[in-house]
Amino acid sequence: QVQLVESGGGLVQAGGSLRLSCGASGRTFSSYAMGWFRQAPGKDRAVVAVISRSGGRTYYVESVKGRFTISRDNAKNTVYMQMNSLQPEDTAVYYCAADLSGSDMYAGRDPVEYDYWGQGTQVTVSS
Repeated sequence: QVQLVESGGGLVQAGGSLRLSCGASGRTFSSYAMGWFRQAPGKDRAVVAVISRSGGRTYYVESVKGRFTISRDNAKNTVYMQMNSLQPEDTAVYYCAADLSGSDMYAGRDPVEYDYWGQGTQVTVSS
């Protein structure tokens, strides 16, 4: 079992920044990959960024490249996502998730590859 708790969401103006955090407990944090996903109203949940269990490999959806940075601190059992230059289209509920089959070199990019999910945190970007 893995328990995940997100924090750091909120309301920000376009061009602003937020830092999301996701604390994990249960299984050894360094044994699984992590991902951030988002779901906007009326849309499916979609990948934003993922990171391998060692932190050595990352993936970003094209729309956030150069603006968002995913990182993890295995000593603190926490994954982060720094979000800069936020735009109204980034408005969504953001979820962190754990991929137990991920490796040092790979983290899943599809929600179905993830085994545990946090409760989500709302990010709203006003224009």
